[in-house]
Amino acid sequence: AGSGRGGDLERRPEKMAAVAGLGVKVRQLSTSAARPVSRLVKPPIQVYGLEGRYATALYSAATKQKKLEQVEKELGRVWTLLKDPKLSNVVMNPHTKSTVKQKAVNDALAKEKMSTVTVNLMNLLAENGRLRYTPGIISAFGKIMSAFRGEVLCTVTTAQPLDDASLTELKSALNGFLAKGEVLKLETKTDPSVLGGMIVNIGEKYVDMSTRSKIQKLTKIMRETV
Repeated sequence: AGSGRGGDLERRPEKMAAVAGLGVKVRQLSTSAARPVSRLVKPPIQVYGLEGRYATALYSAATKQKKLEQVEKELGRVWTLLKDPKLSNVVMNPHTKSTVKQKAVNDALAKEKMSTVTVNLMNLLAENGRLRYTPGIISAFGKIMSAFRGEVLCTVTTAQPLDDASLTELKSALNGFLAKGEVLKLETKTDPSVLGGMIVNIGEKYVDMSTRSKIQKLTKIMRETV
């Protein structure tokens, strides 16, 4: 259980405890733990993989310190910092020593005056050579926060950008799919290959109303009748 991507979490319980603010062993974060973790604040949705474990522990720590929104904003800033070539060339280089990466990360975060929750997370990632998973962790944490706010992500893809009137009408229609307390988070994309109509992803539902899809279905029917 101590090998693989999740091995560092199990080998270094004191480090993960610093991130999560917990006095429990990190092995209890595993779904295979023999008994439940009563002190871990469970997120509104479950996220998986190594990134999911870090994001879950981060959510628990931030919740206990009442810094959820602050940590969310800080993670966005962290990702911006890591995209800076001066920093990324050091921390994303697999040949750079972990101590050097830690110092580089600490120096960068010190200037930003970030919370100890975020700093502890980044220190752990730097020490264990997991900084490359930062985007995935930020993404997983973002999903948790969206669920926390009751947001339902909806992505609409059209061949041409929608005008304001169409967008308003679309939002009104999509809101009809939401349960009480849920909030629509709409993202629009353009893709000329859909030809016409639209492709809608809302929550776990997928509806393809594009002209391209209709043409493909027609082509399939024509081939089957030949």
